[in-house]
Amino acid sequence: MGSAALWGTVAASSLVIGALLALVRDWPVKQVSLVLAFGAGALISAVSFDLAQEGVEAGGGLPVGIGLGVGALTYFGLDSLIERRGSDPASALALGAFLDGVPEQLVLGLGIALGGEVGVGLVVAIFVSNLPEAIGSASKMHARRDGATIMRLWGAVAVVCALSTLVGYALGDNVSGELQAGVNGFAAGALLVMLSDSMIPEARKGGRAVGLATAFGFAVAAGLSTA
Repeated sequence: MGSAALWGTVAASSLVIGALLALVRDWPVKQVSLVLAFGAGALISAVSFDLAQEGVEAGGGLPVGIGLGVGALTYFGLDSLIERRGSDPASALALGAFLDGVPEQLVLGLGIALGGEVGVGLVVAIFVSNLPEAIGSASKMHARRDGATIMRLWGAVAVVCALSTLVGYALGDNVSGELQAGVNGFAAGALLVMLSDSMIPEARKGGRAVGLATAFGFAVAAGLSTA
């Protein structure tokens, strides 16, 4: 339990760090885009090695495929709801962070409980991808909200995400391999839709260097996942 709490907190802490950095200074679009691209590469690696591959090994390809479809549809549906209710940016941003943060960290907790090892690649992917999301979002919110309100919002998001790791750990002793595979697939599906709809299009604003940053992000996370 202690390990799950520690690594869940580490992974989620970048949401608070990113929001704090957004309040400290203005960030050029290119800098945020390159960090976003690196995070996208890391998440692609996490989807491949820490979610899909480990899910197949735990319970087979069918539960992963079903979970992936459900996760993709869930993220797409809730993201569409957020877009239609764009009049409340604070709630929309918080819900958006939950949609990709909670399943990621739930899988992290499950992995620690079932395998006894920390998915370092997944931790890195979560941490790195959270930073530009929080920096960009908090920067936009700062024009309408004070710094204390913004920090409370992102602190709450980080706490919920970190607690998801503990929930995953607690469920670890009571889930079958098929259910674990389904959860892994759900997280992978939600992340793939988020990557395609949000992260990668935003990262493209960084110019031609975005491709290199994405490749480096994949390489670093893949190396840590398979080391």
